[in-house]
Amino acid sequence: MLQIRAGTKCIAFLIAAGAILAGCQSSSDGLAAYGDSAKTLEDDSAVAFYKNDELITNGKLQFQEKNYGKSYAIYKRAVDVFPEDPAAWLGLAASADMVARFDTSDRAYQQLSRMIGNTPVYYNNIGYSHLLRGDLRNARRYFLKAYELDPGNEVTARNLELMKNSVNYPQRG
Repeated sequence: MLQIRAGTKCIAFLIAAGAILAGCQSSSDGLAAYGDSAKTLEDDSAVAFYKNDELITNGKLQFQEKNYGKSYAIYKRAVDVFPEDPAAWLGLAASADMVARFDTSDRAYQQLSRMIGNTPVYYNNIGYSHLLRGDLRNARRYFLKAYELDPGNEVTARNLELMKNSVNYPQRG
């Protein structure tokens, strides 16, 4: 009788364990752990050879998904692998800005000034960096430079509108 109870308990335990494990399987909702989308989880950290755009593509995806820490790490690797690629430096600068690593973004913008220094993209990005830091005077100066180069640029227009709003409605501490 004692052996039957022990066997029954063992079977009940195995059934419960199976139910728990079944609950751990991933679902098909497209989300991964920590709320990332499933497509952002590919681990390429051990890859020694990169296809031309693999790091940039992965960095852009992480940035678009608002995984700024991940995009920062990917773009940091990208500038090591492709030190003359402006897209890698732009991604690093923007990602560094979003995680408040302004020391890194300053170095990236310094590199970019030699590569694409007199372009609306450069001025918009460095202006946005200054906006994030609360340096509204320099942010406006860079946005206006971008506007002078390309008055029809929608990004420049949105950034200038953002500047106007931040001047009209200052944050109070």
